[in-house]
Amino acid sequence: MKFARFTYKDEVQYGVVTKDDVSVIEGNIYGDWDYTGEVLPLEQVEVLAPVNPEKVIGIGANYVGSKEEKPEQLPEIPVFFFKPASSVVGSEAEIIIPGGIDEVKFESELAVVIGKEAKDIEEDEVLDHIFGYTIGNDVTAPQLFHENGHWTLGKAFDTFTPIGPYIETDLDPSSVSVKADINGVETQNSPTELMIVSLTYMVSYLSKVMTLKPGDCILTGSPLGAHFVRDQDVIECKIDEIGTLRNRTVKSSVSVRS
Repeated sequence: MKFARFTYKDEVQYGVVTKDDVSVIEGNIYGDWDYTGEVLPLEQVEVLAPVNPEKVIGIGANYVGSKEEKPEQLPEIPVFFFKPASSVVGSEAEIIIPGGIDEVKFESELAVVIGKEAKDIEEDEVLDHIFGYTIGNDVTAPQLFHENGHWTLGKAFDTFTPIGPYIETDLDPSSVSVKADINGVETQNSPTELMIVSLTYMVSYLSKVMTLKPGDCILTGSPLGAHFVRDQDVIECKIDEIGTLRNRTVKSSVSVRS
């Protein structure tokens, strides 16, 4: 089942997507909900990011190029980072490159959407706490990385976390491929089995550090092949079972540096 969050007649609503239509629902998508009976053509609504998260958490350097390259031991402390909720936008939204930044890097990723509060859960409990899966693009401006390794500013700009287009609830996350095209040319295409830290391990680990709430979004890492993009590039992050997250980069005249 594919869930969409969208605007129709200036009202934010949720619905279930079927082919070219969306069936409007009411209630809590993470709990009790029902159909309203209203069905809208997708072309008549503005699709938004499917989540409005309290927090977005990413993981760094989580893919290898082949099964043979996977390390025998997991890192003692995985490299996690936060992205602010204010950086989240939906498919077709513009990614704004601030003035003073020459280029930004994109990263196509499978994103986990938490559906049930998770605290101190084990790996075998993780799937019971996941609502579904979507696509994320971890946009980054490495020029703003601190020399001591702090990444926050380089990942925190408004529009730097496109998510969407939908949440797919019927998905086996271990058997999909994460892809990306830049201006129609494929740059990424890797199965999730090439993750170093597994999805269940990272969710379990994070739940022992912080309480994960319904709607929270975890970006599970980007395959090899992500690279820099410039003004007016079109980035298409793809997972066939979910859809295509499409965004264009636009250079701003407002500089991050005074």
